Amino acid sequence: MSIDHCMSDGMYLQMLYYRVFGKKLNLDNPKTYNEKLQWLKLNYRPAILSSLVDKNEVKHYVAERIGNEYVIPTLGVWNSFDEIDFNFLPDQFVLKCTHDSGGVAIVKDKANMKKEAIKKKLSAAQKRNHYWSGREWPYKNVVPRIIAEPYLEDKTTHELTDYKFFCFNGTVKAVMVATERQTGHTKFDFCDTNFQHLPFRWGHDHSSQELKKPQGFEAMLEVAANLSSCFPHVRVDLYNVEGKIYFGELTFFHWSGMCPFEPEEWDKKFGEWMELPE
Repeated sequence: MSIDHCMSDGMYLQMLYYRVFGKKLNLDNPKTYNEKLQWLKLNYRPAILSSLVDKNEVKHYVAERIGNEYVIPTLGVWNSFDEIDFNFLPDQFVLKCTHDSGGVAIVKDKANMKKEAIKKKLSAAQKRNHYWSGREWPYKNVVPRIIAEPYLEDKTTHELTDYKFFCFNGTVKAVMVATERQTGHTKFDFCDTNFQHLPFRWGHDHSSQELKKPQGFEAMLEVAANLSSCFPHVRVDLYNVEGKIYFGELTFFHWSGMCPFEPEEWDKKFGEWMELPE
């Protein structure tokens, strides 16, 4: 067991926060978004969050809240890669680990898929416990399985734009638009609820391409607000395929609260939007 694994959650987060931001983490009176996320990790622990971060189990919650038509169908669920019977999968599909954010493999042509490389990636991902890197407690006991879903793509852009809605007590305050992932150079742009660009950088550079408001954007805002209404803060990820809205995932600790804003004032702005529970 490593030294990090022997540390309490509070001590570990203090150490990690100082390493990232170069200053002490204020847990007694947190003000910024990143500080408040650390407070939530330590003090806000409803049991349901563990099922909501499971990429398979969360689909039941979404279907009950807003309807099954928003849920991407599950083609199969397995405990290991070797259990997958590829004969029953379509020519195009996506494989995901249910317990983390990096275990994803996109297959556009089953006949020419690099099976061993995919197995290596997903098997390695299954061995990781996402809890230890940022002490995001909901992930600690999620069973690391593999699911398959249909491959989705916008026929116009030939990619799947990811819209991430930052919600505070059921109110959407900002939207992150993730593009150009398939190029290997992901771009993040942030907009308000009127789809007006917000002037800050967070994690990745802005796209050089003009952002276009998706068809049915107002409906996406309603979906995000509905799914987030029970929580002080959650990021609701949605896809929009030619006007058809699909649910992606719920994220309660965006980038584990360990990513600086540029400029820093936006860390305080997001923090003002978050009202911590008693």
